Amino acid sequence: MSRIGKMPITVPKGVDIKVDGATVTVKGAKGELKRSFDPRMTIKVDGGVTTVARGSDEREQRSLHGLSRSLLNNMVVGVSDGFSKILEITQDSVGYRAEMKGKDLELFLGFSHTVHFPAPAGISFATDAKTRRITISGIDKELVGETAAQIRKLRPPEPYKGKGIKYMGEVIRRKAGKAGKTGKGAK
Repeated sequence: MSRIGKMPITVPKGVDIKVDGATVTVKGAKGELKRSFDPRMTIKVDGGVTTVARGSDEREQRSLHGLSRSLLNNMVVGVSDGFSKILEITQDSVGYRAEMKGKDLELFLGFSHTVHFPAPAGISFATDAKTRRITISGIDKELVGETAAQIRKLRPPEPYKGKGIKYMGEVIRRKAGKAGKTGKGAK
């Protein structure tokens, strides 16, 4: 049995789960999420506990069992608490900053132009000018992570000076760079 798949999901108060065949709808205080699961997975809602079961011990069903349980748990946590990712613009980056333009993000990343990043549906941004942090929040864990990755991709941290956008807590492996001119011909 899958260790993750057989764990029950406790449903907090204020969260409603509806199962319609292979489609599951989860409603909570922060919003509503809907997802279709593999029809071979059986999702049962019993009071405040939800369980995911599989039909057989085939290799594919074993792998889908834990995945389905994790996705359903992320839906429950998302509509009750929400998810957030924090990006940092490194302090060494002179002139790099992020500002809010309505609901969208305006990024100054050392280019000759500003980068306008529109907020996808269900995502909200928050910036802090002093610490150079961008907070991405939403109820869909996948969308929050994908949005953070797209923003980081605009100017990933480079290994020589460390300039760029990184995840909070990410460690950038630094390189030494040129040692200078030594040897033949140096005066």
